[in-house]
Amino acid sequence: MTVAKIVYASATGNTEGISEILEDALKALAIDVERIEADDADDATFDDADICIVATYTDGDGEVPFDLEDFYDDLSELELEGKVFGVVGSGDSELYPDYFCQAAIDFDQAFEKTGAKRGAELVKIENDADDEDEEVLKAFVTALTKA
Repeated sequence: MTVAKIVYASATGNTEGISEILEDALKALAIDVERIEADDADDATFDDADICIVATYTDGDGEVPFDLEDFYDDLSELELEGKVFGVVGSGDSELYPDYFCQAAIDFDQAFEKTGAKRGAELVKIENDADDEDEEVLKAFVTALTKA
């Protein structure tokens, strides 16, 4: 059975909600899914995953959230050949136009160094996911599973 793992960080609940939408979409495709909060993620998190997903918000002036810093620092050093990755970011382009979803962009670039295959393009969501975003996330999941 295909295994997907979603590592997420959420300060306001927006990214947690996004991770739940991703989980539901993966389960609907008969994928075994595990959602992992940032504090519980480590360099072995994706070892037994076929699909590796990070969902994150951006902190402060474009920083990776504190509870994902160690995971982020380790990610680009991992060897994830044979795995598929995707990244989703949540942000506020009105309040932070210069840093909108910057942490997600950083994770996307870190994944590129791991040897994993990009399964879907980076998705940026304005604050919490609405109905239109939910469709985008479902398409994201479909792309990951086909990759």
